[in-house]
Amino acid sequence: MYDLIIRNGTIYDGLGGAPFVGDIAITGDTIAVVGKVNGPGRQEIDAEGLIVTPGFVDVHTHYDGQATWDDVMAPSSWHGVTTVVMGNCGVGFAPAAPDKHEWLIGLMEGVEDIPGTALAEGMSWDWETFPEYLDSLERLPRTIDIGTHVPHGAVRAYVMGERGAANEEPTDADIAAMSRIVEDGLRAGALGFSSSRTVLHKSVDGELVPGTTATARELIGIGRAMGNVGYGVFEMASDLVPEWKEFDWMTALSKETGLPVTFAMLQSPMKQMHWTEQMAACEEANRTGGHVVAQISLRGTGVVMAWRGTVHPFVQRPSWQAIAGLPWEEQLAHLKDPAFKAKLLAEDNLPPPSMDTAALFMLVTAGWALQFPLVDGFSYEPTREESIALVADAAGRDPAEYAYDVLMENEGAGFIYLPILNYQDGNLEFIKGLLEREDTVVSLSDGGAHCGTICDAAAPTFLLSYWARDRKAGTIPVELAVKRQCHDTARLYGLNDRGVLKPGYLADLNVIDFKRLRLSRPWLAFDLPAGGKRLLQKADGYVATIKSGEITFRDGEVTAARPGTLIRGPQNVEQRVAAE
Repeated sequence: MYDLIIRNGTIYDGLGGAPFVGDIAITGDTIAVVGKVNGPGRQEIDAEGLIVTPGFVDVHTHYDGQATWDDVMAPSSWHGVTTVVMGNCGVGFAPAAPDKHEWLIGLMEGVEDIPGTALAEGMSWDWETFPEYLDSLERLPRTIDIGTHVPHGAVRAYVMGERGAANEEPTDADIAAMSRIVEDGLRAGALGFSSSRTVLHKSVDGELVPGTTATARELIGIGRAMGNVGYGVFEMASDLVPEWKEFDWMTALSKETGLPVTFAMLQSPMKQMHWTEQMAACEEANRTGGHVVAQISLRGTGVVMAWRGTVHPFVQRPSWQAIAGLPWEEQLAHLKDPAFKAKLLAEDNLPPPSMDTAALFMLVTAGWALQFPLVDGFSYEPTREESIALVADAAGRDPAEYAYDVLMENEGAGFIYLPILNYQDGNLEFIKGLLEREDTVVSLSDGGAHCGTICDAAAPTFLLSYWARDRKAGTIPVELAVKRQCHDTARLYGLNDRGVLKPGYLADLNVIDFKRLRLSRPWLAFDLPAGGKRLLQKADGYVATIKSGEITFRDGEVTAARPGTLIRGPQNVEQRVAAE
């Protein structure tokens, strides 16, 4: 008798092939049969009229703190994700000298907009070294599997102290010491190493992430530690400043080690390299023997603005600044007052917090042509005609006043969407071509991060519901969408035991009512430790999510099963068969 059988589903196996109707039988945590199953199961799911996919693998998240206390791992787990990789962008919490806890929290809060109070209250800090951090993560069962990178910022600060935090040039001894930590981290189970090389990533005190200005000497020196181990992914976010010659060292490192180097590829007005130049450089690197992979986002990346979010269009106006520290009930009373509204709308903005963010704050506080009311049924590919600027103009209204009223909807719980990146053309057409390339990977969901500004952890749902079904300007096949979020993401990180529905593979699956699959409207929750806020977004249509053979979600509701654990190093089917 099998432990679980899914019958009569339309199976998308994760490899990109045509779907077929069949059954899947599971024994323990392993897929036993795919096709026709004659025997009974202790549990059975009737999937007639539904689709069955592998569990989704999300390789760009920031659950580094949340994973130490949260066993549900929402919101990613709400969207069919059964595996996440965290520790991206050079930020994380290990290694951690005892006197650096507060500093590491400030770094994460500044870069990833995760409330520092939540991190301070939620984390136990029962580790110092990176292997000890992995041991701590392994102690908590959860709904999904987690893997992580060794983060450059934490490593640099641990080895170099204040010199590392200040981005000073390391000595040869410093690089050797950092390399040993990275090598020890990978041998203990890390899946790679990450770094940040963008001036937009700063601590809560405005300091650049350690490693932002690192030279190729340091980056290649540390990257060789992965070559010593024989596996791992070098991940980074970068401004791709031409004089840094990023593609030169990325290509050289990947050739020398035989390992992948992956970077965040965005259509960005702030990058000196156009996205087409980035992809051309990526293609050339791989043509000459490198292994460079572009991480791509599925929709416009930017800001969801709200009165209680991290930013909104009026955040730099004196009247808002005067009430910014008040409890929400008092803020709302002021915002409802017509006199307060008139005074605020008549004011000029205060200067931005720093010159590095001046362009960003111009878009936030006055970019009405790029801002869109986020309402029920909202399309993440809105037209210019739907912008606050043009809707207000058509109604003969001032755009700032109209934006104010949008934010006041639902008792001050309204949202405005501002896609800063990936939306320069006013559409997502360029992403369609990227989804069809072999040198890209679906990524950049930032699950667990940017708690008050975005909620792109819903990316797997968006990929299936929008890119593979609803997009009027052109879709991709469902089988390609599934492959991109399952097989391709898993293979990049050496997770060769999942992402595919075949006998012997890990029993991570989704049963989905594809016709009913859709995103709900986001909302702000205050459910992190110390009442920390985060934007959340759920979905309809997930009939069941199965992790390691156990049903973790049924009809969108979490069950008591907690089969998820820490991933240590690459995984393959042969290891699983041998273990059994």
